[in-house]
Amino acid sequence: MNQPAAIAIAREVTLLRGFAAPTGPLIDAIALVAARAPFRRLRTPGGGTMSVAMTNCGPWGWHSDARGYRYVGRDPLTGDPWYPMPEPFFRLAGQAAARAGFPGFEPDACLVNRYEPGASLGAHRDHDELDMRFPIVSVSIGLPALFLWYGERRGGTPIATLVEDGDVVVWGGSARAGYHGVRKLQAGEHPATGALRYNLTFRRAK
Repeated sequence: MNQPAAIAIAREVTLLRGFAAPTGPLIDAIALVAARAPFRRLRTPGGGTMSVAMTNCGPWGWHSDARGYRYVGRDPLTGDPWYPMPEPFFRLAGQAAARAGFPGFEPDACLVNRYEPGASLGAHRDHDELDMRFPIVSVSIGLPALFLWYGERRGGTPIATLVEDGDVVVWGGSARAGYHGVRKLQAGEHPATGALRYNLTFRRAK
């Protein structure tokens, strides 16, 4: 992987510009993951439907329905185990976390989000994991988007950071439970992903 400068978005929130480039091998691996567990738009506990489609790989997958948010060891749609985490995913997550100051990160869950134009991710925090000592590693692939960092509170004016193909954002420590989101994706065309943006979110779930 490349070794770009670590750019501070906020305290213990780091942007690694182009760290995951080139993303071609990651895109190929996403296709393998989706062949086992197709992308789907999950229902929220409140009855809404997420605008972002998602799937998972690794021992644990994140799921949402009327029962709430949780990690499950099998795809609820098929009953099959999730696709094993591809080695390039696992290696990238550990290297990015170490570069941002969080060595020893070994993810056991990777959420794969697919954004179409108009899709967004509202302000939320990743708070379903058992051990919050481990960071979050977020990898952008394809069309650019605005990553929004709110911090301790959901409201207010976020820090907006453009993330492009191959960029990685890592947060942990005092920022681990910070609120964040993604602004509505604008229409465009990327040479590798067409009209789509993908995001890989690596976590230590259990």
